[in-house]
Amino acid sequence: MNTPISFPLDPKLDLCLERIVDLPPEKIWKAWTTPSILMEWFCPLPWKTVQCEMDLRPGGKFRTVMNGPEGEVHDVSGCFLEVIQNQRLVWTDAFGPGYRPSKEPNPCINGFFTAAILLEPHETGSLYRAIVIHGSESECEAHKKLGFHEGWGIALDQLVAHMKSL
Repeated sequence: MNTPISFPLDPKLDLCLERIVDLPPEKIWKAWTTPSILMEWFCPLPWKTVQCEMDLRPGGKFRTVMNGPEGEVHDVSGCFLEVIQNQRLVWTDAFGPGYRPSKEPNPCINGFFTAAILLEPHETGSLYRAIVIHGSESECEAHKKLGFHEGWGIALDQLVAHMKSL
């Protein structure tokens, strides 16, 4: 049996969004792991996710292309580190597919990060945790200033609304 990756949080390096969501883990999982669904909610409007590629296995590709309202393009590629259905989805942009080291840092934070979506059943749906860990305080601060909590919170609201509409 595989031991799940652990996420002891360091407030200087890590960001966390935790919320009780009124969807079961299976629906949240589907939203995160089905490219056509992920593209509907993944980034806060008016941004749009226009491409998504997933090879849902450790070492598999996770790539999104997001377009901003003023012509900005964010093409971010990484790889999955851990995939435990309906429980844990972990990826990083520090590696590309096949665990090949990334050549270019994420331009939004001038560095790399590892992210995890952790899901647990809850009496009213799911306990949802989005954790993003950074290699330096400056990268974490840059991500916080970009609006991590607001942006990831809005994206979660969009995920819930979209999954309830299906």
